Amino acid sequence: MELDGLSNNEISQDLINQFKNDYASRKESKVLERTVTKNGILASSQDLRADIDSTPVFSIDLDTGDVANQKQSGRCWMFAALNTMRHDMKDQFRVKGNFELSQNYTFFWDKFEKSNWFYENIIKTADLGTDDRKVSWLLNEPQGDGGQWDMLCALIEKYGVVPQSVYPETYNSSKSREFDTLLNEKLRKDAVTLRELVNAKTSAEEVQARKEKMLGEVYRMASYSFGEPPVKFDWEFRDDDKQYHREAGITPKEFFTKYVGWDLETYVSIINGPTADKPFNKTYSVEMLGNVVNGRQVKHLNLDMHDFKQAAINQLKAGKSVWFGCDVGQHSEPREKGLLDLNVFAEDELFDIDLSMSKAERLDYKESLMTHAMVLTGVDLVDGKPKKWKVENSWGEKVGTKGYMVMTDEWMDEYCYQVVVEKQYLTEEQRKAQAEEPTQLLPWDPMGSLAYRD
Repeated sequence: MELDGLSNNEISQDLINQFKNDYASRKESKVLERTVTKNGILASSQDLRADIDSTPVFSIDLDTGDVANQKQSGRCWMFAALNTMRHDMKDQFRVKGNFELSQNYTFFWDKFEKSNWFYENIIKTADLGTDDRKVSWLLNEPQGDGGQWDMLCALIEKYGVVPQSVYPETYNSSKSREFDTLLNEKLRKDAVTLRELVNAKTSAEEVQARKEKMLGEVYRMASYSFGEPPVKFDWEFRDDDKQYHREAGITPKEFFTKYVGWDLETYVSIINGPTADKPFNKTYSVEMLGNVVNGRQVKHLNLDMHDFKQAAINQLKAGKSVWFGCDVGQHSEPREKGLLDLNVFAEDELFDIDLSMSKAERLDYKESLMTHAMVLTGVDLVDGKPKKWKVENSWGEKVGTKGYMVMTDEWMDEYCYQVVVEKQYLTEEQRKAQAEEPTQLLPWDPMGSLAYRD
C-alpha cells in the first residue's frame, strides 16, 4: 500500500533484530549505556579541552562593570540594549555603583504598545478565517516578552528612558509569566469582539473607540503589575569622585537626550542569514513584526560572516560594546561555565552519528534561530583575526566569569545571526545597501524569532 506516492513500510521484527545485533557487536555499547544512563548525554559527552581553549583573556577588553539579571522574564533584548547605553553613561558621567537603566519602564510601554499592535493587526485581518496562517500566527502568541533592537528604539523614541532607581523592578517584571498569560487571554477575547465588529460592517470610528476602551484596560493591568510609569522624576547620584548630582523634574525623553545622548538613527541591524531567499547586501523586514504603530520599522542588512564580524570588531576597537542576537542553547554550556563553544560537548561522537548541517540548512529546517540577545564587550585578535569573543549576559553573576561568557569564533560563525552597529563602522557600499527599501519576509521567518523567544 502507498500513501501519496510514499511507501508505507512498517518496522519489522527482522529489522529490529538487525539493529540489536549491530548494537551487540559494538564493544563500547554497554560501557556507554552505563555512562549515559547514569550521567546523561551532556555530562557524558563533555570535552574539558574547551575550558582550556576558552580562557577569558582578550586583546580588546572593555570594562563595562557588573552584569544585570533579567531573572524569570524574556527581556534579554531590552537588557542587552540598555546595557550598551549604560556603558557609555558610566564612562561619561562616572556614575557610581551598579547603575542600570530601568528595564521595567521599557517593559511597561512594550506591553502596552504590543497590545495596540496586536489589535491593529487583528482589525486588518478580520476578513480572513481564524485558520488562515497569518491570523493563526497572531493568535498563537498575541504578545510576549521578546523583541528586537529596532523595537526598543521605537519605545525610547516615543517614551524615553529612566534610571532603575526611579522605576525599579517588580514581582511581575522579574517573573512575567503570570502577567503574560492573563494579558494574552484578554487579547484573544478582545480579538473575538474586534473581528465580530469589523465583519458586522461596524464603522471604523466605533471599532477604534472599542479598541481604545480595551487599551485602557491594558494600561490598568500593566500599572497594577509594574507600577504606573513616571511622567517627570528627580534623579540623585554620586559619581566616582563622590561628587553629588541632582536632576529635578526631568522627563524620560529629556533624560535620554541629556544622559544617554545617542542618535538612534545611526544604529542599524546587521544579520547573517545565509539562506537562498536572502541575498547578501540587501535589506529585509519581517511582516507583522513590531510594537509601536507608526514607529521605527524592524530592518536588517544581510552581510556575509566576514563583513558581519568586521563591523562588530570596528565598533569594539572604538571602545563601544555591541548588541547581538544568537541561538544561545546550541552546542554550548551557557548556564554555569558560560562557554559558547562547538566543542564543549561531543554528542555526535558519543552516539557515532552525523549531525553536520550548514548554517542555512539549520535555518531552513527549523534546527536553529535567534533565541537570545547579549552584548559583545571584547574580542581576542590574533594576527588581526578573531579567535574568541567576550560576552556580557543578563543572567546574573553566577554564570561564567561573574556573568561574562566566552564565545569562540567558530561558534559565532554557526550560531550568531545579528549585531547592531553604528553606520560609521560600515563601508560606504554597505551604508548605501542599508539605506535601500527592505524586502518583506513572512511573519514566521527565523530573522524575526528573537521577538517571540528568550
